[in-house]
Amino acid sequence: MVLPASMRLRGHRCFDHLHRRGKRYYGTWMVLRKAPSNAKLLRRDTHGLLTQTQPQSCRIAVVISGKVHKRAVVRNRLRRLLHDHLRLRLEARSTHSDVWLLFSLRPGADADEANLLEECDKLLEEAGLQP
Repeated sequence: MVLPASMRLRGHRCFDHLHRRGKRYYGTWMVLRKAPSNAKLLRRDTHGLLTQTQPQSCRIAVVISGKVHKRAVVRNRLRRLLHDHLRLRLEARSTHSDVWLLFSLRPGADADEANLLEECDKLLEEAGLQP
């Protein structure tokens, strides 16, 4: 299962905000950027309303470059793995509703899923998002 639509972060303005304002946390295989949310930047539907109607725990994006792995199938599998892992960790917590997260994988991150998920938890803990 992947992230619910209310937790996914989309749109170039949101990514620009995360790159400009985000505090970075570095790991061996990934970088986490954490920034305060800005509802004005969220994507709107065809009627000009925000695509999100119910409150969510936080918004998350996972970016995996072609340098991580040549095949899109592998990159998509890693993206789904991380989305599911993050959904389980953050969905129930309403205390992070004002935070946007961007996970960027570095080249070579497809080595071992267990190490990748362990590092993800470590970065969430560093960022103060997990006890």
